[in-house]
Order: sequence, then structure tokens, then C-alpha cells
Amino acid sequence: MKTIVQPVRRNLEFHLPKDRIGDWHAGGAHISHFFNALSIFFPDGERFFIDSVRHYRDRIHDPELKESVRGFIGQEAMHGREHEEYNDALVAKGLPADRYGRIVIRLLKFLTRITPKSMQLATTIALEHLTAILANIVLSEPRSLEGAEPRYAAIWKWHALEETEHKAVAYDVYQQVLGGGLLGYLHRCVALLAATFIFWMMVIPFHIGLVRREGQLFNIRGWFKVANFLWGSPGALRRVIPDWLDYFKPGFHPWDHDNAHYLAELDTLAEEVGAYDGQAAGAMA
Repeated sequence: MKTIVQPVRRNLEFHLPKDRIGDWHAGGAHISHFFNALSIFFPDGERFFIDSVRHYRDRIHDPELKESVRGFIGQEAMHGREHEEYNDALVAKGLPADRYGRIVIRLLKFLTRITPKSMQLATTIALEHLTAILANIVLSEPRSLEGAEPRYAAIWKWHALEETEHKAVAYDVYQQVLGGGLLGYLHRCVALLAATFIFWMMVIPFHIGLVRREGQLFNIRGWFKVANFLWGSPGALRRVIPDWLDYFKPGFHPWDHDNAHYLAELDTLAEEVGAYDGQAAGAMA
């Protein structure tokens, strides 16, 4: 185990303006819906992560790791709750987020039925690695959310910060309860390859489906913008490739990518979100 950052459960509510769900990103609908397609996975994906880690909680003897697991579960539960509201905004706009969500549920149920708990935990740490390296792009590249509608920018930044804060928890559980030997190494590497392939093979059609339902399928300029965002400049996916590959190093640990300095922004972000609460209360008064 390396740097220990204790995750803290924060009960933040973002009160997203539902009318902006299709164009909240300054880059337009195609980039907005790329993020929106990611959101579809979170409510049920977070529950899968919680269950896979919770299964091994009684086998953890390190008190600091036990505390980290409590924080991890609390954070993932809050992420699931807020992204359910986010996805409800997609459904309210007539977009098929609920249908896509059911596909995610069926996949996760199939996975839990046919794989042992060890593979479910290996899948969790693989997907946690994916989310952590994507989160780092959100935090390190200001252009990723530049000019976005403030509440949508806030929910993505909050999620990125908390994913960073707890990025090593499931991995440390895996190392402690399943071991870090050759078998454990091979297990986690195979899980990353499979999880990465399946994840993007679902994100891509979800993204295309959301754009199509918006009537933007043949908007070439929009596709050029999202392609540039992901692979050109800032190149969100292009820039995560080296970090993704680091996972295959035998001695890899998530805090080898030490970006804990971004966590200093959490208190300021919480204050900003608290102001949104006040605005929402004032609007209802």
C-alpha cells in the first residue's frame, strides 16, 4: 500500500437544470452526449462496485483500509444517487437512457451470475482504474469542462475528485484479500482488457444513440468536434493511454499516479454546490 488518502462521504446535491441536459457542454451536443453516455453506467455500476468490495470487508484486518472501505461505499452511493437524477433528465427529454440502463443492468446481473467474487472484484479494480485515469483528465485539463453549464461542470468535477480520492481502495482490498502474486497479477490484467473492451463497446453505441435521438446524427461538424475533444486537443482519450498501460506493470499501484494535490479543491467545490442548494430553496419559496 502506498499513499493513503481517506475518502470522505459528502452529501452534495446538484439540482441540475434538466432543460440543459442535451447541450450543457460548451462544445455542443456531441460532447455533452459523450459525457451523458458515461453517466448511464454509473448508478448500477457503482452498486456493482460496492457489492464486490463489501463482500470482502470481513477479511480486511487493516483498520485504515477498513475505514477507507466505509468511505468508498459512502462515496459510490452518493455518485449513484446523483447520476440517477442526471439520467432522469435524459429520460425527461425523451432520450433512451432508461433503455440503455436496463442493458447495463442485464450485463451486470449476468456477470454476477457466471463469475466468482474474485473476478467481480478484479473487474471493479479494472473499471476503477479506467474512471480514475479519465477523472485525472477532467482535473488536469481545464479545457475539458471550460464554458460548461456550471452545475453540470460541478457534478463532473465532484465525481472526478472523489474517484481520485478513493481510486486505490478497491485495489488495496484486492491486494490484501486475494494476494499480489503472479495469479493475482494475471487475473487483474485480464480483467482490465475485458472490462475496457466491453465498456467502450457499450459507450460508443449509447453515445451514437443519444446523438441520433437529438437529430444530430449527420451533423459532421459536431462529430469533428467530439473527435477532436477525445483524440486531438485536448485529446481526453489519447492522453489516458500511457496511464492505462501502466496498469500492466507487475508492481503497479494507483497512487503511482499521484495527483492528490487536486483534492484540495474539494472544500471549495462543496461550498459552490451548497450555494446551488440555497438557490434551489429560494426558487421554491
